[in-house]
Amino acid sequence: GVGFVKPTGGHAVYIDAKTVLPDMPIEHYPAWALCNALYLEGGIRGVEIGSVMFGKRLPDGTETYHSMELVRLAFPRRMYTQSHFDYAAEVIAEVKEKAASIRGVRIAKQPQFLRHFTCECVWA
Repeated sequence: GVGFVKPTGGHAVYIDAKTVLPDMPIEHYPAWALCNALYLEGGIRGVEIGSVMFGKRLPDGTETYHSMELVRLAFPRRMYTQSHFDYAAEVIAEVKEKAASIRGVRIAKQPQFLRHFTCECVWA
């Protein structure tokens, strides 16, 4: 039940956050919320590749959103064992089970450029 970009690459898996958090509104940044949930649940660090990275706030205050909300999980070759992959799959499944209770985020403050590096957020 967890969507991902196919085929997977040699160094990363890209999870489709909308399949894990299907009821989360886009304005709560599902990929960013999934990154937070994976870290809080199992210490798994991922990278948001979605509306925080590629969206932007327009001068009139409206927000643009990216068509995809992905979470990149890096898996360098020869670094991880099967048990690492099994653990990551278990944590992802646990997060998916708790999807209804996972909170999104909203951007409180952001720079003009490269907001995904230094913006400040609050829970939505």
